[in-house]
Amino acid sequence: MSKTLIRGAKVLGGEPQDVLIDGTTIAEVGRDLSAEGAEVVEADGKVLLPGLVDLHTHLREPGREDSETVLTGTRAAASGGYTNVFAMANTFPVADTAGVVEQVWRLGQESGYCDVQPVGAVTVGLEGAKLAELGAMHESAAGVTVFSDDGKCVHDAVIMRRALEYVKAFGGVVAQHAQEPRLTEGAQMNEGVVSAELGLGGWPAVAEESVVARDVLLAEHVGSRVHICHLSTAGSVEIVRWAKSRGIDVTAEVTPHHLLLTDELVRSYDPVYKVNPPLRTERDVMALREALADGTIDIVATDHAPHPHEDKDCEWAAAAMGMVGLETALSVVQETMVDTSLLDWAGVADRMSFKPAQIGQATGHGRPVSAGEPANLTLVESAYRGQVDPAGFASRSRNTPYEGRELPGRVTHTWLRGKATLVDGKLT
Repeated sequence: MSKTLIRGAKVLGGEPQDVLIDGTTIAEVGRDLSAEGAEVVEADGKVLLPGLVDLHTHLREPGREDSETVLTGTRAAASGGYTNVFAMANTFPVADTAGVVEQVWRLGQESGYCDVQPVGAVTVGLEGAKLAELGAMHESAAGVTVFSDDGKCVHDAVIMRRALEYVKAFGGVVAQHAQEPRLTEGAQMNEGVVSAELGLGGWPAVAEESVVARDVLLAEHVGSRVHICHLSTAGSVEIVRWAKSRGIDVTAEVTPHHLLLTDELVRSYDPVYKVNPPLRTERDVMALREALADGTIDIVATDHAPHPHEDKDCEWAAAAMGMVGLETALSVVQETMVDTSLLDWAGVADRMSFKPAQIGQATGHGRPVSAGEPANLTLVESAYRGQVDPAGFASRSRNTPYEGRELPGRVTHTWLRGKATLVDGKLT
């Protein structure tokens, strides 16, 4: 069994320590450790975190391998410090049966760069009319625990209630894409001053907030778990905060891009800024940061949404919605949350590893950096600053809003059960 000694790492941002990996587990954490024959990694004060967990990734396979595959997506994940990702169901065919989720799960196992947990569709074909095979997907080899029609909203209250009742039986969770479809017909960007000036169809905040309000009340009525995907407005924050104060079992996520970017960027008409939900106002961004800091928003999730060049290099109205995010997420969180003193590195570990693993029941991930735990780890050079160059991405797609932007921090090493998947910033 191979051994790796990580020397002088700031575990969760604390005082420098040594961490010894023996095989697939952490053997020892302490000072002045030694191990005969171990490969030594000089951390030099870099921050050591548990492997990151992304509850919201689009890997596109099967069906849109021109955008991404499970292999390229998990390589991107390892580059960003992730050891586990949850693959959304809006593939072709839709991941609404045991057969499709098992296919995605096995592709993840074969990739070797990152564990892949498929997310099952809530409704057949994401059409919102009939519940998918929730029980069969849960009982499959993939062991699905999270269900979502992400990309579309489960807009029918009766269907949503039934889904919440069904997953309650085995402790699953429904992850809702909160978007009232009738209120967003023809919408192109956030509804507000900028949309009015540009003459683009507005996407009102209430289209998200009305669904969030409905679903937390349904979750309370049923006594089940609901998770809000990519929460984006100050109003949604207040609804979730109220729901948690009532003891409703609701969790919520925010994307890195909603923590940093605003709808002012749409003035450029560059489709790289077109995303669902849309970029909101500065007021919303500040509310999201505060909510992530105080725990109202539980986790950061990338909503990594790769698209081929031709789907983004076109006029705004025709462009696909979405941004890649796995390889820049930690840097954006450092800039918006750590460098602003809203979170420390222990808080980052909580929001990007511990809690997403807990919500998705990702066994072996989101564990403490301590002896006896699985060696799923990521090493971050927090002092680094550099420009984002998508040409160097491991993802098959390049639709990042950060091209040429200087961001702090970079992941230098990632270990999946003790095996290095990233060494000195290069995939193994």
